[in-house]
Amino acid sequence: MSLIIAYIGKKGCVMAADKRKIGYFGDKENLEILEQELYNGDISSDGEFKRRADELGISVKITDDATKLKIVGNCVRGEVSTKGTFETKRRRVYGTSNGYQLVELIGSEVTSRTSGKTGIVIFGNNFAKKMAERLISKRLKPSSSLKSKGEMFEEILREVAAKTPTVGINCDVLKQEPNFDESQAQRHLNVTIDNDVKVLAKFRQTLTEQIVQQSIEIELAKKIINDGDIGKVVSIDGNILYVQLNDKTQAMDGNWKQLAAPGQNVIMFTESNDVKIGDKVTIDNEDLCLKKDKSPLKCDVILCSV
Repeated sequence: MSLIIAYIGKKGCVMAADKRKIGYFGDKENLEILEQELYNGDISSDGEFKRRADELGISVKITDDATKLKIVGNCVRGEVSTKGTFETKRRRVYGTSNGYQLVELIGSEVTSRTSGKTGIVIFGNNFAKKMAERLISKRLKPSSSLKSKGEMFEEILREVAAKTPTVGINCDVLKQEPNFDESQAQRHLNVTIDNDVKVLAKFRQTLTEQIVQQSIEIELAKKIINDGDIGKVVSIDGNILYVQLNDKTQAMDGNWKQLAAPGQNVIMFTESNDVKIGDKVTIDNEDLCLKKDKSPLKCDVILCSV
């Protein structure tokens, strides 16, 4: 759900984009009905949209704080994205003086890339796009400044937003005005886009690693011992105890890295004066203690089952 309008001229590029983002959840067939009515322009307001979604049993979440424009090098980048079951599809327009490129990606893999010199590029659903095209054709003055064109695009976005809930009233406008001829523009676009896609790939790799790490942490958290024996005292040095873990227990640090495997020792602290070699250590209702008399113990590790 987006409307992006880009003007690429000899003296620079200006883009305007709304900030609306809509999330759906519900029956696939009813969702298709709702989307068709939206894209045909049959639904004209947020209230009507929410009522129709309720009728079809579709849960919707509308936000108006998405950032769809960004300055990248001497270019302005506009992006619309659609999240699928497994991957995110992205359509991007990169514009600068005397040149632009349209890039389509699945995940961080480029599936299509085309270039142009000057003109107007519009991303949006059919209804929003056609309405924007009509308004632009009536109002565009080629001799006007980039700033004036940006202000005009902002007005058009708001007019379209008044006719369809797929476009939000909040918007951003960005421009760039480097001194490029056509060949310089395409060279700069090529370098900028290649680097930008690499940044996206690196971000996705980092995100994937974080998700994997989070999954590991969730699984390990499920193994935290709340009740049961965990080992026995094998050495005493004042109030410091060395406890040998049994064959079902391991010790982890705060980052879920293993500090001690089954059979290895961990340090614990006690205030009791009646601790003997061989005393069993247990966790009783989440409290770490000596099994014989429930004397409390402390340690700086997370005790988990293997």
